[in-house]
Amino acid sequence: MSKSAILNAIRRGLRRGPLPADQRAMLDGRLATHPRHLIPQRSRVSRPEQIALFVRNVEKEFGTVERVPDADSVPAAVADYLAAQNLAPRFAMAPHPELTALPWEGRPMLEFEARPARADDAVSVQHAWGGVAETGTLLFPSDPTRPTTLNLLPETEIAVIRASAIVGAYEEAWDRLRAERGGAEPSGGFMPRNIMFVTGPSRSADIEQTLELGAHGPRRLHVVLVEDEPAAHNPLSEGDPRPEAAREPVARPGQIANPAD
Repeated sequence: MSKSAILNAIRRGLRRGPLPADQRAMLDGRLATHPRHLIPQRSRVSRPEQIALFVRNVEKEFGTVERVPDADSVPAAVADYLAAQNLAPRFAMAPHPELTALPWEGRPMLEFEARPARADDAVSVQHAWGGVAETGTLLFPSDPTRPTTLNLLPETEIAVIRASAIVGAYEEAWDRLRAERGGAEPSGGFMPRNIMFVTGPSRSADIEQTLELGAHGPRRLHVVLVEDEPAAHNPLSEGDPRPEAAREPVARPGQIANPAD
């Protein structure tokens, strides 16, 4: 069914025709300006603190993180994690150039294929386009080099992300995606078919309020964080990384919100 047929069916259901010119102009203007929503204060910290906050939030949501000094260390980190979890050293890997260019030959015991996931794959190695420190969320825009099935079918997902791809708040992730995609359309240019937001392994407590990991996807999420910027190497205390200003509640669109939000 064509786009126009779908929209016409919706209009019939609403018992109206096309939007008047003034309403259409208002909607086009909103799409073009990308109004910003609330930005939690907890994300307004220095780069070392943002990266530490990302790690803390991944771990809070039942994920695990290993920080490695450079991309060449990723194969060893993957091999070590699989051995520690008593998993077979084989996996499906995203055919992303940043992953396929890694020195996998240094770990000859690893067996992998660069392709989408299949139902019988136990482990996937995925390329994370970005991360959001405020919630410890990974972003996976759909792409031929980043198959969505790798986020859903295997029981164990290993996500490789560069520290430089971590931003403080969701709004900054959207800004970066629009800047990369470009274009003159009101939507900010061509956008991916979908974007998966992954915060920890899949889980549900729908049945008797009992938390079950792996309910709708991987039951394990392991993040290999490549420290590709100096800020990632700076050690931080184990205390709350938020500054004193984080306790000041502000809740206006595009500005800082209450840190508890």
